[in-house]
Amino acid sequence: MKRTVILTLLFLCTAGLAAQKSLAYKVGMTAEQNLRAVATLSPYSGAVGFDDRYQGVKGSPRLFDTLIASSLLVRGEKEYIRMQSDLDVINNRLVFKGFNTGELMEIKSEHVSELIYHKAGGDLIFRTTGEAGFEKEIEGNKFYQVLKEGSFQFIMIPDKKFKEADYQRIYSPDIRYDEFKPVSKYFILGTDSLFHRVQLTRKSLTKLFPDKKELIISNFNEKTAVDPEAEVVSLLNKF
Repeated sequence: MKRTVILTLLFLCTAGLAAQKSLAYKVGMTAEQNLRAVATLSPYSGAVGFDDRYQGVKGSPRLFDTLIASSLLVRGEKEYIRMQSDLDVINNRLVFKGFNTGELMEIKSEHVSELIYHKAGGDLIFRTTGEAGFEKEIEGNKFYQVLKEGSFQFIMIPDKKFKEADYQRIYSPDIRYDEFKPVSKYFILGTDSLFHRVQLTRKSLTKLFPDKKELIISNFNEKTAVDPEAEVVSLLNKF
């Protein structure tokens, strides 16, 4: 990787974008050295080989399918690095684009402490599951989005499942394309300091918090919820 690829990456984010909290940023040679130490030197490729008879593929392994202004905190560091990036949620990697070469490069999730995406609707905070405790083991070091901080922390692990085309069998469903289908998993931090997987339903939430059944029933109904994530956050704030 040429030195200029990493150096120019620092200027991809416009100066007007800022996180909701005050962040300290690395600049110049120090930031370049940090990225050089953790970035994979081979070009990133999310491509999958497909039979020419297929109609193609819908979706991709990436969360946003586009590069977004973001702030990266490398594990072990105290200052953020500004970049344009996306998340490969299947291979657990941060993807960013080299400015001069145009190649997409990658950083393994194990090197990421925190990643903040600056979007028009607000900042999205992502961390990794490696150092968090889960009731049931999580396969791989996944990225997760923090939906609620503090007590009863509420998180979402974005994932995608690859489904192959199926049209060659006699009684096939005649699906002539491959597809990366989004699969989101939700977790709430319990009183045992472990994350428990939940569905955004009364039944699932009551199972995790049986002592708060009446509060859940009176404040949450998945059948009428316009924004289930936001309404679960509101509910948890009442605990």
